Amino acid sequence: MTTTDEIAEIMRAHMGALNERMGIELVEVTADRVVATMPVEGNTQPYGLLHGGASVVLAETLGSVAAAIHAGPDRFAVGTDINATHHRSATSGVVTGVATPLHRGRTMASFEIVVSDEAGRRVCTSRITCAILERDPGRK
Repeated sequence: MTTTDEIAEIMRAHMGALNERMGIELVEVTADRVVATMPVEGNTQPYGLLHGGASVVLAETLGSVAAAIHAGPDRFAVGTDINATHHRSATSGVVTGVATPLHRGRTMASFEIVVSDEAGRRVCTSRITCAILERDPGRK
């Protein structure tokens, strides 16, 4: 049986090239909350502001990890919808994203992700919905 901690370690070890380039680091992974940080520097748009797409990448990473934890070892999660509202800009430092569940069902899970700056001000609110699918034993 794979535990939440084991799934979290697998996620940390296999974050993927995009997450590595963006500097995303998982700092807390539980069944009820997933937290990660991302630097603003290197993830800005031409005006020097945190790129909205960077916030969405952070949100999708957090929601996907949360959905994978919910899915467990015999199923997997794939994103089906994501949206984001950008509330304020960030120009330096680190932003922190926190994913919490909105709905965790048998075949679908939705999470809210709040991205905040170092002063705790909300930069972005996102929502992701993931389908929970059965693993095909013959497929990797």
